Amino acid sequence: MRHLYQPGTDPNAPVLLLLHGTGGTEHDLLPLAEQLSPSSSVLSVRGNVSENGMPRFFRRLAEGVFDEEDLRFRTKELADFFDEAAAKYGFRRDGIVAVGYSNGANIAGSLLFHYADALKGAVLHHPMVPLRGMALPDLAGVPVFVGAGTNDPICSASETEELTGLLRGAGADVTVHWENNGHRLSGTEARQAAAWFAAAFPS
Repeated sequence: MRHLYQPGTDPNAPVLLLLHGTGGTEHDLLPLAEQLSPSSSVLSVRGNVSENGMPRFFRRLAEGVFDEEDLRFRTKELADFFDEAAAKYGFRRDGIVAVGYSNGANIAGSLLFHYADALKGAVLHHPMVPLRGMALPDLAGVPVFVGAGTNDPICSASETEELTGLLRGAGADVTVHWENNGHRLSGTEARQAAAWFAAAFPS
């Protein structure tokens, strides 16, 4: 998978897995990573799917309608890539915290839905419910930050509440931060995520 890796200054800090939104690249969330945990190593991945030339992490059938078969395939592909990257770059496989926005947050959510041990935690900016009707693994104690918009035209407030309910039902420790900025990842939302991160993963 096309990606970039930046080694951090603290080998004990979580490794930040950066997952961009539709049309983004592996460079988009680097400033956010610097805010969240400047001492962390960073593994930033570009989505393997192209939608009209725009990188994505999985196909969709329409706005808000996911290609579920492709989502499952791409989720496993990404999880398998972690093993390769950990071996190549020498970071701890059990220390990955996903940081995703929009489409990237959706595949990060799918990792949580499919694998109990794929992620140490997650920062999800404007995620949707990746899949419905499936039994989630045991996510006891896994810290998750959800940034959401009360007026998000892509991810409704009820969608956010459904997702957080599913994650909490599986045992995850979910914190939700609401804003009124639509689907945008605002500076205040990023700062709230950074404050949450410092408390969830103290150095």
